[in-house]
Amino acid sequence: MEVQPFREEDYEALCRFLIGINRPGQTRINWNWARFEWMYEHPEFDKSAGNAIGLWREGEEIVGAAIYDMYFGEAFCGALPGYEALYPAILDYAWAELRDDKGLGISLDPADAPAWAAARAAGFVPAEQRETVLGLDLEGLSPTPLPTGYRLLETDPVRDAEIVLWTLWQGFDHGSDRAEFARETEIVPQTRRHFDPRLSLAALDPAGEPAAYCCLWYRPDTDYAYVEPVCTVPAHRGRGLAGALLTEAAVRAGRLGAKRAWVISDQAFYRRLGFGTERVFPFLWKKL
Repeated sequence: MEVQPFREEDYEALCRFLIGINRPGQTRINWNWARFEWMYEHPEFDKSAGNAIGLWREGEEIVGAAIYDMYFGEAFCGALPGYEALYPAILDYAWAELRDDKGLGISLDPADAPAWAAARAAGFVPAEQRETVLGLDLEGLSPTPLPTGYRLLETDPVRDAEIVLWTLWQGFDHGSDRAEFARETEIVPQTRRHFDPRLSLAALDPAGEPAAYCCLWYRPDTDYAYVEPVCTVPAHRGRGLAGALLTEAAVRAGRLGAKRAWVISDQAFYRRLGFGTERVFPFLWKKL
């Protein structure tokens, strides 16, 4: 079975693979279809390098993949159950094509013995780095109201691209200078294929300016929602805005059919909202 480069027309098949790899016990939840979709349309993701993603197929379906994480240097390497024999080829490909000038890091399920054996044979060694996934049970979850004076806005990445990007700019501590934001940021409407604006929520302050943002991702052929991203503009922090947005979005996802919400984080913020440790994925590294 030969590796094939990713093409735009492979997008849905790759999403199906990432859904399928999580069905037997949700063992690779740190890499799921929503993480890929968020990354693929991220302004910093270089689609011109997308064909470096390697795919292994059985007929029309993808059964193995090596995917870099936003930039070269870290990668996801996975194979569907029954195709574990592909791991040596997947890891060799990832090392050859997805490393940066320092080497390559991969996160693996601790229970995936074939992947660990192949990684060690390929020269990867365990590191201190970890990727923690927190989970929240959505059954019986109740929304938290926004503080007085703030209102909720459902956002669309095409119609409301500037609002979303301006909120993220401030919320991730790039500053509050609107002129600098305009100079540094290209407002590109992002057409994400499985995006649901009902789960993309902003809090507006009394003046109508965005104060916080939260987005969840859900598909009806899964039973989970994925949290990415959450932020609050510095001047509005400490008022419970992000928590209110997240619980509102999570309740909505639950009504659509999600049973749990996952976030790749170990921040106390999520634990205060009721998230608990779902899985911890150790990293293995191979240095140049």
